[in-house]
Amino acid sequence: MEIFVWYLLIREEIIVGKREEQRKELFRVIWKIANEQRGAVDGWDFKQYILGTLFYRFISENLTNYINKLDSGVSFDNMKDEEVEEGKNDIINEKGFFIYPSHLFSNVIKKLNIPEFKQHLNENLNKILKSIENSSMGFPGEENFKGLFSDYDVNSDKLGVTIEDRNKRLTNLLLAINDLKLGNLCDNTIDLFGDAYEYLMAMYASSAGKSGGEFFTPQEISELLAQLVIGDKTSVSKVYDPACGSGGLLLKFAKILGKNNVHKGFFGQELNPTTFNLCRINMFLHDINYEKFNIACGNTLLKPKHKNDEPFEAIVSNPPYSVSWEGDTNPLLINDDRFSPAGVLAPKSKADLAFVMHCLAWLDTNGTAAIVNFPGALYRGGTEQKIRKYLVDNNFIDAIIQLPSNLFFGTTITTCIMVLKKSKKTNDILFIDASREFESHINSNKLSGTNIANILKYFKNRVDISNISKLVVNTNVVAKNYNLSINTYVVQENIREPIDIDVLNQQIKTTVSKIDTLRKEIEKITAELK
Repeated sequence: MEIFVWYLLIREEIIVGKREEQRKELFRVIWKIANEQRGAVDGWDFKQYILGTLFYRFISENLTNYINKLDSGVSFDNMKDEEVEEGKNDIINEKGFFIYPSHLFSNVIKKLNIPEFKQHLNENLNKILKSIENSSMGFPGEENFKGLFSDYDVNSDKLGVTIEDRNKRLTNLLLAINDLKLGNLCDNTIDLFGDAYEYLMAMYASSAGKSGGEFFTPQEISELLAQLVIGDKTSVSKVYDPACGSGGLLLKFAKILGKNNVHKGFFGQELNPTTFNLCRINMFLHDINYEKFNIACGNTLLKPKHKNDEPFEAIVSNPPYSVSWEGDTNPLLINDDRFSPAGVLAPKSKADLAFVMHCLAWLDTNGTAAIVNFPGALYRGGTEQKIRKYLVDNNFIDAIIQLPSNLFFGTTITTCIMVLKKSKKTNDILFIDASREFESHINSNKLSGTNIANILKYFKNRVDISNISKLVVNTNVVAKNYNLSINTYVVQENIREPIDIDVLNQQIKTTVSKIDTLRKEIEKITAELK
């Protein structure tokens, strides 16, 4: 047994070491790409080309590996296009898409040595990407591939003013991604897309602060949210995120449970079309096949796309903070099944609790939802207080967890997590102050593995811990006018050094006496000098 434990520990160390090496290699290539186009293209605008090229290489390798395992005798990338026509439809039905051998990433890299191909690279690449998208038309995977490369505009001025400039930049980009030494991208141990995305946001911090944080949740926070929802379960039926961004939160379930243990798949909706495409790309990058995910584009609060798929056993979300919505200016919303139970709508200028009500409405009776909230939604008055009253009176709130400040891109505020359940066994709410559970980094704070483990331990044990957690019966929350802010229930530890007033007064008295003596000495010396 002891030998087996040592084996597991050594194996984990090897995996962690390999993961760090792969991450460094990924960052090296991204830095190289960014450095080459510095000053010519806005870095944040260029991100979709980096991520899109990573995706193009990934699906090329993924499809090649899949077909080669069918044992055709010849490697797919060495076959001629006309030789694969016969089995093309079967492959599309299975994988959702098709790439001709001549269009594979590896073969395009080889063609960069052909002057004529390279001279018209933008046209050739556009034709290839359109061919990949169009391969799914009329097949079950059509919706998940439609417009997937729409942001990879090879004729955009973002790549350069002249065609020559664009082709040069595209060539350098393809070669750099090809230079990425991770072996087969399908077998890498890192979160390729998540790590690349996070590194790009850190690199272009000023732009990311404006547009990146609104659809990206740092991986360690995604880990915490997913673990809060999973608990002791080894599988879930369906996972849902109503503001899914680039999909990192959904994919944490695949990483923690294994993609096959999310039995009925991954569901999400995203308002931003560019991010919607990134999310679908992210699904494929994690080898989630087209029939196992359903990502929609649109406004979740006004036009939810998954009415026929709810309820969901697992819901996680980091929705935009205090974003405006139609609220009571739309007379239809108060009759919406998601919002009507509370009798009021969230304020027009603050949709935080509208997302909470949406998640609750679509939560399964045996499910759990974990939603990141702006702190104001926990204590503000008006209609928000009435919504909190509905949530507390019906015993839907399981826990409120205060996170450390400066965890998210673009904001330094302290956020909170609201955990919802429909089938609670006790009438109480657990309040956890995790504001000190972090490690300081240069530009932000991070949740370490130990920090996450501590928060999960507090959440699972549900006991009072001085200055950290408090289990409060619902009637006491009612007595506090449905205020759900952490500091109402958990008293922060006083870490200031205690001061003995008597001792302090004596020290002041002694100091004043010394000053008086010194002043007299100075006056005496001055008089002698005169």
